[in-house]
Amino acid sequence: MTCHDTSAPTRRPWYATLGGFLAVLVTAALAGTAATRAGASGRGAAAVAWGDCPADELAGLPPAVRPRFSCATYAVPTDYRHPAAGTTGLALLRRAAEDPGRRIGSLFIAAGGPGGSGIARLQELEGRLPAEVVRRFDLVGFDQRGVGRSDPLRCFGTEEQAAAVYGQIVGVPVTGAEIGSTLHGNRELTAACAATAGPLLPHMSTVDVARDLDRLRQGVGEEKLNLLGYSYATLLGATYANLFPQRVRAFVLDGNVDPRLRTSDGMEYLRQHAAGAEAVIDDFLALCAGAGPRCAFSGGDPRAKFAELRQRLRLGPVLVPGAGPVDLTTFTAGVADSLYDPQAYPDLAAGLQAVYAAIHPDAPAPAGSGRLLERAAAAGTPYTGSEAGLAVNCLDEPFPRRQADYPRAAARWERQSPTAGRPEAFSQLACATWPVREAERYSGPWNRPTANPLLLFGNRHDPATNLTFNTRTAASLGSARLVTVDLFGHTVIGRARSACADAIAGRYLTDLVLPAPNTVCPADAQPFD
Repeated sequence: MTCHDTSAPTRRPWYATLGGFLAVLVTAALAGTAATRAGASGRGAAAVAWGDCPADELAGLPPAVRPRFSCATYAVPTDYRHPAAGTTGLALLRRAAEDPGRRIGSLFIAAGGPGGSGIARLQELEGRLPAEVVRRFDLVGFDQRGVGRSDPLRCFGTEEQAAAVYGQIVGVPVTGAEIGSTLHGNRELTAACAATAGPLLPHMSTVDVARDLDRLRQGVGEEKLNLLGYSYATLLGATYANLFPQRVRAFVLDGNVDPRLRTSDGMEYLRQHAAGAEAVIDDFLALCAGAGPRCAFSGGDPRAKFAELRQRLRLGPVLVPGAGPVDLTTFTAGVADSLYDPQAYPDLAAGLQAVYAAIHPDAPAPAGSGRLLERAAAAGTPYTGSEAGLAVNCLDEPFPRRQADYPRAAARWERQSPTAGRPEAFSQLACATWPVREAERYSGPWNRPTANPLLLFGNRHDPATNLTFNTRTAASLGSARLVTVDLFGHTVIGRARSACADAIAGRYLTDLVLPAPNTVCPADAQPFD
């Protein structure tokens, strides 16, 4: 269920005592030092050398727009504390502004995860961003260090090696045997990372990515940065805004992760993340009940049926005609993935009804198996996966170093969040034995005044970044305005989900115009409409 969206997290204020006041001063001084070091490391950054893209890079785009795109690889220091020790390459994709005579600058597109591809996100946004943004900005997608085309961080050489380890790890372990196998598999995973991942492994923290982003800003010739960041990338945006506050022009941060909580207490972030996801599951089931026949799972009481499915799958897999066995892990992952996209809700409902019909032969079965029952294709060799997202989380977030703490948390959280609690507790188990124990990371302060206010968007029914995370982020930052969107699903800008939200983002990016405080945008449509 995790957003470590990576998806996918409070340094609490100490104002009551003199000791707490001194702690705040020390933290601010350290942040200033980090910003100074980061700025110095970027002096004289080379210009990005744009050129033709690889043959396969633009295959998914309409032929008419392909001439606007160009590609580059940009070298940045692997270790900013020792910049002469080596570099890593960042893959970039640029879509040139359609009206170069009125060009404002470059708008960087940062994906979530961590581990998502900004290059892929830029391609997904084709034809979806406000027209004035496309006319007046060069759009620049980048794969952050260790991700995608940017020297990917991998802990295995072949798919077979990865399968041997990941095959031991159960997404939702319930029995003693499943938990034991999952603990062992995670130890093997981290051992493989220590042996194989290479010199980038200790340098995957978000603070390093923020420094990379400042190098890229200089490389494309901009005095100030424009950023559109999704999900995990909102943490990147918040980090950059506090390291380099005077270099901020316009930041749109969509689906915010609560930087204070995420960087001060990883397990508490996960627990609250699970609670937010559980609330959206409940909202989905209520929506289904109200939709009647438009929702395939609406017959009877959807909440009671869902709880029955979950409890039955704890006992073992269910054989679904035409789809094969469905176990608790498949069920939980299918629900979590589908809730990110409101257009997938009808398929999710059909998948749930298919499983329900399998355990109740007299119940009506949907025409298709539904998205819940989709399976990943079998993988071959060499290994094409990546452990980049895991590396970022383990460096950014403080997690317990004892594996035994995670099963105990799972038992507690499952009582609070019956669907999302158990998988969330195990989702970052590898961080208990992660081979990098000391790494530079940024954990605040978060309230440094920026050159311009930041614009935030948060959905009311977001399974990955709940609205509380978004409101906390807006309150934590030095200057920010939050727009609430009455929407199911994860993130909103450029997804054809709310014309209101897209228009507000467009006006802000081009003209730095903020919406009124407490603005609420409607969704263009709700699931099952």
